[in-house]
Amino acid sequence: MASVASPDVFKEFCPLYYLLNAIPTKVQKGFRSIVVYLTALDTNGDYIAVGSSIGMLYLYCRHLNQMKKYNFEGKCESITFVKLLSCFDDLVAVGTASGRVAVFQLVSSLPGRNKQLRRFDVAGIHKSSITALAWSPNGMKLFSGDDKGKIVYSALDLDQGVCNSSLVLEEPSSIVQLDYNQKVLLVSTLQRTLLFYTEEKSVKQVGTQPRK
Repeated sequence: MASVASPDVFKEFCPLYYLLNAIPTKVQKGFRSIVVYLTALDTNGDYIAVGSSIGMLYLYCRHLNQMKKYNFEGKCESITFVKLLSCFDDLVAVGTASGRVAVFQLVSSLPGRNKQLRRFDVAGIHKSSITALAWSPNGMKLFSGDDKGKIVYSALDLDQGVCNSSLVLEEPSSIVQLDYNQKVLLVSTLQRTLLFYTEEKSVKQVGTQPRK
C-alpha cells in the first residue's frame, strides 16, 4: 500500500538571536559611534555569511557554533554581496560598494583540507557597487557583476594562490543576478536576461521584449 504524502505545513521560525547577538549594533571609530547595518546574506549547510555596512564579514559556523570576522584592509565600506561555496575547500566571495571583490579560502579541520586562511583579490576592474556574484561548482571560476553593467571573470588557482581576472561582458544597465553552470553564465540585468556562452564568448538573449 502506497504511503500518503503528508501535506506541507507552514512553520514560523523565530529570529536567530544566537547569530544576531554575536554581531555588534554599534562600533567605535575614534570619537564617533557608528551604527552597524546588515547589508548582505548567504547561507549553506555549513555557514551563515552576513555582510555589514562597516566592511566586516561575519561568518557563523553552524557545526561549531562559532562566529568569525573577516575584513578588507584600508577603507571601511559597505559590503553589498556575499556568496558561499562548499567544494573541496570552503570559499566565500565578498563584494563592496566601491567595486572591491575578495575571496576568502577558509580554514578546515578536516584532513587534507586548507589549514591557513588565504585571501584573493579581484583587482581594479570594477569601479562601482557589486550587485551579483556566482561560483562555478568546483570553485575555480568566479563571476562578478556591478551596477554599471560590467561582468568580470576571475580564474582561481587555489594550489598556486593565484587569481587572474578579466572583463568578459558589459551591459548598458545594472546586473541584478548571475548564475553559472556547464560553461554557460545566466545574466539578468534591469533591461534583459541573457545566456553568455563562456567558451564561444557569444550571447543569446532570453525572450525578445525588453523589461519595462
